[in-house]
Amino acid sequence: MKLDSSPIVAIATAPGRGGIGIVRISGKNLMPIAQAVCKQPQASTHALQLTPRHATYTDFIRADSSVIDSGLALYFVAPHSYTGEEVLELQGHGGPVVMQMLLDRCLEAGAEYELRLALPGEFTYRAFLNDKLDLAQAEAVSDLIEASSEAAAKLAQQSLSGAFSDQIRALVEQVVALRLLVEATLDFPEEEIEFLEKSNARGQLQIIRETLAKVFSQAAQGSVLREGLKVVLAGQPNVGKSSLLNALAGSDVAIVTSVAGTTRDKIIETILVDGIPINIIDTAGIRDEDEASDEVERIGISRTWDALANADVIMHILDASRGPTRGDDEILSRLPSNIPILRIWNKIDLSGHRAMSETLPDATHIYLSAAEHTGLELLRKELLSIAGWQQTGESAFLARERHLIALQTAQSHLDVAAKLAEQSDQSLDLFAEECRLAQDSLNSITGEFTSDDLLGAIFSRFCIGK
Repeated sequence: MKLDSSPIVAIATAPGRGGIGIVRISGKNLMPIAQAVCKQPQASTHALQLTPRHATYTDFIRADSSVIDSGLALYFVAPHSYTGEEVLELQGHGGPVVMQMLLDRCLEAGAEYELRLALPGEFTYRAFLNDKLDLAQAEAVSDLIEASSEAAAKLAQQSLSGAFSDQIRALVEQVVALRLLVEATLDFPEEEIEFLEKSNARGQLQIIRETLAKVFSQAAQGSVLREGLKVVLAGQPNVGKSSLLNALAGSDVAIVTSVAGTTRDKIIETILVDGIPINIIDTAGIRDEDEASDEVERIGISRTWDALANADVIMHILDASRGPTRGDDEILSRLPSNIPILRIWNKIDLSGHRAMSETLPDATHIYLSAAEHTGLELLRKELLSIAGWQQTGESAFLARERHLIALQTAQSHLDVAAKLAEQSDQSLDLFAEECRLAQDSLNSITGEFTSDDLLGAIFSRFCIGK
């Protein structure tokens, strides 16, 4: 994202028709543009005056003084605005034609001041550059707009308020304090201070690592809430995978018949379980490719294995009325070992089993009936447990993949530092370097140490006008 200091303008409300539409302008010396576009009805010949942070009723006029629309003008003086620059918001009727006419008029009036259309996310980017928001807070703006549930919106708002950033900064302060002790010792080696013992460096490092592990756990929970848990249904044909999908979704999203191999490709349905998005992926029934009815089913089976390799959770569906078969065992033997597996025994309405959940050495087994919707709550509860969701609400913020990567990187550097600490004072220079690298990783979350390329990638995904 290559930016300049020119004033920018965009329609800040969503496309379509609505009661109100907003055109937002940000930059320096905006009053001449406001005076060219706005004219108070039946006003005198005096130039329009806008009181900062007060709404002024006005006509929005063309260059020939004919009226485009009437509405409110709000003026914010720098740095007391969203972007930290002067901001002018023109609120009119929310029709797309009216908004476009007003936008065009602003561009015309601001041409001599180099007013231009804003890039996606540029208003928020300027807020970041002007220290109105840090990078994690700026990302929370986008997360709040895109929130798919009430819980996600709540956590996005907490991140926007600085809850996540405050925890990161507290960690950075602890790492900096430890670095200062180490580097002071490196500067005065002649004193032969037994640094690691007298300063309790190991104890301080352990506290930092424990705190970081807690923050990572909270961030991972928030990431699941933001992205959703990817759950793949797998099993032999006709064990009830599509029926289970329909039961969880509460509608007939997949075709269910007695014919084996009905599902040929992936079917994805997102449901909310206590506010957590669960992306349920129904796949083609797995059987030996020689038994597949045609090439389409063989391709579907191949795609099933691809989906399983990228799952967060695998639900291995079995037919409780006939018990485990050789085909079930073969599927289980090929499932990825690093992904949580739930063994779902379906059709207990035919087998006589009762709805129950039990944890065995190989996996958690859940007995249910998709046809009669029996035992589904046990399954939902287990999915929440795997997602790491805390009903007490301990997860205080949403997190993105880049946040998790940065936290994991910081953890890795501090783990190395802990190993170096076991070598006493002989590796203090390496110890200090690992602490510095951990600090850089943490700072990248709030944007205090971030490449321009990353900033461009983040803000380009924002909507125009924000």
